[in-house]
Amino acid sequence: MAYLTLRGINKIYPNGFHAVHDFNMEIEKGEFIVFVGSSGCGKSTTLRMIAGLENISKGDFYIDGERVNDKGPRERGVAMVFQSYALYPHMTVYDNLAFGLTLQGVDDDVIEKRVQSTAAILGLTPYLERFPRELSGGQRQRVAVGRAIIRKVNIFLMDEPLSNLDAKQRVTMRSEITQIHRETGATTIYVTHDQTEAMTMADRIVVMKEGYIQQIGTPYDLYFNPVNMFVAGFIGEPPMNFAEAVLKNGKLELGENVIDLKPVADKAVLDEYEGKEVVFGFRPEAVKVGFAADADSYRIRCMADLVELLGDNTNVYVNYDGINSILKVDPHDSPEIDSAFEFAIPYGSVYLFDKQTEKRIKLRKD
Repeated sequence: MAYLTLRGINKIYPNGFHAVHDFNMEIEKGEFIVFVGSSGCGKSTTLRMIAGLENISKGDFYIDGERVNDKGPRERGVAMVFQSYALYPHMTVYDNLAFGLTLQGVDDDVIEKRVQSTAAILGLTPYLERFPRELSGGQRQRVAVGRAIIRKVNIFLMDEPLSNLDAKQRVTMRSEITQIHRETGATTIYVTHDQTEAMTMADRIVVMKEGYIQQIGTPYDLYFNPVNMFVAGFIGEPPMNFAEAVLKNGKLELGENVIDLKPVADKAVLDEYEGKEVVFGFRPEAVKVGFAADADSYRIRCMADLVELLGDNTNVYVNYDGINSILKVDPHDSPEIDSAFEFAIPYGSVYLFDKQTEKRIKLRKD
């Protein structure tokens, strides 16, 4: 296991494009860290700088307290799994797994033991004599992961390793990679654009946008305590609902619906934002439909535009006075399309954001 320190890491390309801005983070030994964000946010570039595949333009990178900016990938003791598998097509699964050890001059009997144990962990034992073309996408990805873990390094780097798999294979490989991490205990950095992968696999998540870190935290922190609208909208499926309004006398008018924030916000907060434009937010799954009025919730009158039955839940697309939202409800509570109905948002499930800065407004000062 290894701990990593990134201090003021920047990546500026010769054409002047600034891909990563002032990336600062401490990664503990054995942590599973996930970099997540939209395409072009700088997550893969940051991973490649950690691997030594990209030069660091400015800043310092340390492994176990040693500055390694000028060291190559081999000297950093990292193993990387790429999106494209990067297997040798003319080699069997056995030879693909053994290749890195062979280059290092490891004895044949040691290679045999490591290949067999790695294959057993990944369920590849029946396929050791097959070639990559004879494997499914999930099996090829297992071989790619196996080539990394067989080296027994302290740092694993994974760049969108599941993006070429279908939905079922991704679910299976997610659990397998998580289990491998538990067994090896290696410090792991994983890049993805899929927030579901991030939420289910990570000890901590780094959310990035346009080269900047937006927030670092546990999946719980990012879901329940997003620092801004980008994180709130990125984490969660479906994404958080937003509605713009002006705060007047502690209330928000959303068409005919009025949200009185006085029960959930301190007076000092309401006074600070009096007369200002804000954004009201709530998560689709936080709402309740088809139950008696709750004194500790907001009631919204709306119309159902579209209903999507997904099995265990239903997505209901609604509008109220030109405001569109998505509700995630129990299938038994699903309204009919084009029908008028009410949904309730519990007081504890509301969020407020500054429209100008997009930063979250803490409703309580404590």
